[in-house]
Amino acid sequence: MTDRPAKARPPHARKTEAGVQYAIVPVPMLSLETVARRSGLHPDLIRRFVALGLVDARPDASGRLVFAPTAPAALARVQRLRTGLCLNYASLGLVLDLLDRISLLEAALRRAGMRSDLPPWT
Repeated sequence: MTDRPAKARPPHARKTEAGVQYAIVPVPMLSLETVARRSGLHPDLIRRFVALGLVDARPDASGRLVFAPTAPAALARVQRLRTGLCLNYASLGLVLDLLDRISLLEAALRRAGMRSDLPPWT
């Protein structure tokens, strides 16, 4: 599962292995202030995360950043990795991409019936 959708897709579209799925109803978006309040982070730090590609946002009609409802969870994940692995923010993008790839590979193994007896390490 990835926290960063491709830029060409609509914000309400979700990429799967079969293709793009569209939401039947519009997904409510969160403002920068709401995401900052829910995550406990400063809005400037969240803007920096957006610039680094660690969390996705898009401008609304007035030019302000809006986020998917999953943004506070994505920000919490970034903070846990930063604290737990003592990585800088720039290197966290690589770690997030690798963890997302591992999740996809584990899901493919489960679908193929080749699941190990060990729980996932993430």
